[in-house]
Amino acid sequence: MPISLLPNSLRYVEAVAKNGSIQAAARAIPISASAINRQILLLEEAVGVQLFERHASGMTLTQAGEMLVVLARKWQNEGNDLWSELKKMQGIDSGRLKIAVMDSMVNCFLPEFANKVATKYPMVQIDLEVMTPTDAIDSIESGNMDIAMAFNVRPHRNIEIMWTEQLPFGCVVAPSHPLANHSSLEFDEITAYPLVLQSHALAIRHKLELDHDWVIHESHQPLITNSLQFIKVMVRQGNHVAITSELDVAKEVIDGSIIFIPIRDAASSQRVSLVKAESRSLSRVAQSISTLFIDTIVTSLSEARQTNRQ
Repeated sequence: MPISLLPNSLRYVEAVAKNGSIQAAARAIPISASAINRQILLLEEAVGVQLFERHASGMTLTQAGEMLVVLARKWQNEGNDLWSELKKMQGIDSGRLKIAVMDSMVNCFLPEFANKVATKYPMVQIDLEVMTPTDAIDSIESGNMDIAMAFNVRPHRNIEIMWTEQLPFGCVVAPSHPLANHSSLEFDEITAYPLVLQSHALAIRHKLELDHDWVIHESHQPLITNSLQFIKVMVRQGNHVAITSELDVAKEVIDGSIIFIPIRDAASSQRVSLVKAESRSLSRVAQSISTLFIDTIVTSLSEARQTNRQ
């Protein structure tokens, strides 16, 4: 991995902000706590403002400190990109790419993507962080992540959408379920069966409530959970149905353990997008891996849709 191109003082400020105290930062870097404290005091003296509020339990950034940390992370990202470009000149694809993803993607296309990166770009480090859509976008704006695959991203002047795909809602059932032989359904047909429903922790719940709130209230014996994996387990057992998008169950649709049935009267849908910071220019290797990321998800969706039509 490349050496840090950040001045030590900025690196120490970022470490304390991330870890919450000088002692914790000293263990994480590792650098002596006295050296970190000295550099931060010198920097505060140089800029003429306090960067941290000091408490008995630790340290929190002031507004000036938050601005400095955002700048430090931007410089660090640009330093990583520079390192990648220098290695590219030597014929080596190297570097680090930090990607925010949703929990629903973990058992979907992400393992395949990770294996492709390991094969094609063995010198590139991939950091995958599971986040909520809101946290993912915040991490892009703050510079903590390079790219994010998130649901229902709203237009924002600081965010660039690199790719997006509409994901219509469908009813998912086991092959043995009475609804499995239907080519399409309406919501009132679904409410006759036990429904396993996403909790408010998952982005799709807000979309369902926006246009289809009555379905939730009239469903038979609803079971609510924040775990997509538990939803799929309950559906595969054959008794419960669920409402979700093709991407959430693409792997299971392809292997035949779950059937995805389009809903004719669905007024809304999800949208999945790959995004980066508007101000951020990705290195060539990061762009290539982003393209690989998109290709993997497109292929997964295409295979699921093809399987569904058979």
